Amino acid sequence: MPSRENICYFGAGPAALPHSVLESASAAILNHENSGIGLIEQSHRSASSAAIVNSACSNLEALLSVPNDGSYTTLWTQGGGTTQFSAALYNLLGYWVQKTLDANNGDLEAVKKALATAKAEYLVTGSWSKKASEEAKRLLGDDLVNIATDARAATKNFGAIPAEETWSLTPKGDSIYSYYCDNETVDGVEFPSFPAALEGRLVACDMSSNILSRRVDVTKYAVLFAGAQKNVGGTGVTLVVVRTDILKSQPSADTLRKLGLPIPPVMCHYPTLAFASSLYNTLPIFEVYICREVMNGILSRGGLEVQEKVAGEKAQILYSTLDEAGIYKVVPDKKVRSRMNICFRIEGGEEVEKAFLKGAESLGLMGLKGHRSVGGLRISNYNSISKEAAEKLAEWIRQFAAERK
Repeated sequence: MPSRENICYFGAGPAALPHSVLESASAAILNHENSGIGLIEQSHRSASSAAIVNSACSNLEALLSVPNDGSYTTLWTQGGGTTQFSAALYNLLGYWVQKTLDANNGDLEAVKKALATAKAEYLVTGSWSKKASEEAKRLLGDDLVNIATDARAATKNFGAIPAEETWSLTPKGDSIYSYYCDNETVDGVEFPSFPAALEGRLVACDMSSNILSRRVDVTKYAVLFAGAQKNVGGTGVTLVVVRTDILKSQPSADTLRKLGLPIPPVMCHYPTLAFASSLYNTLPIFEVYICREVMNGILSRGGLEVQEKVAGEKAQILYSTLDEAGIYKVVPDKKVRSRMNICFRIEGGEEVEKAFLKGAESLGLMGLKGHRSVGGLRISNYNSISKEAAEKLAEWIRQFAAERK
């Protein structure tokens, strides 16, 4: 049976966790801080749990350089990034409704008139933004949703981000919010930076698979969120960073009802979660603890400036090896290749790809199979992947190519 030291796990999520974090977590399960109680047993209402949540918030805010003036609020919740497809919509729609009401002295008819041209707009660049846009249409109907760009329009497949000048953005005065996914895990597409076309708009962003891998200007976002299970921790907890003014400007359920708009379930209502300091229900404190410990490690190594450099170096090793070997085809366009999820195919089809996987697994290189919806192969180059692991995989990529020639 192989040991952890013999395995390099490149799975897309849940992802590998640092060995040191697993060791401290193992001890905490049995006896957290010499309390005689395991961390997964202690009350989420205890002082110890509150301290874990607060320190996890502090770590995240330090790493992301969140302004310390109270203009943003950090939340921990459940349901993964998928639940945030709905939650971000509910809260940003609510904010737009309340701001429109305030601007019209509480006149509901004025809001109804504004809704006739208002749109929630989506940049569809991969499988996850596609699902988010589908959820928006399910909740709001087609009339309130604008697909500002769909990367499949030209190629029928995901793998590129259309030029910004081709996007059909809603006029700013009619835009409820703009939504995009920073890194598409399934399709290997990543925005190189914040889209210039979205400057000055109310922006929601799914950063589930590249959060904490590079520096981010939080002030460009109204809401950013991420499922923790890629770069931050294990499964079962989701982080949200939301502008505080959005929490303070939300309509009543009765107002939404009168406008014929959806009312958010309580666990999707950011003000409720914020008022309870993320403890409205039984938050999985153990998973928040894991996130805190992972972030402690990133901070101790120099924060996101260092992490961004390391992520780029590992991605360069892997992409250059694939490009030079001769038998591999990287799926996405070169300008938008993800640093986190490297998707590729091999000449010769599925049988050859199976042989590649079998050989890789014999060397302890695991988790390289592509997503079931697209097939192929995928290297998930998350923060927990060491440079040595990337180099070991690169050597196998070269070796397999040499054997095929």
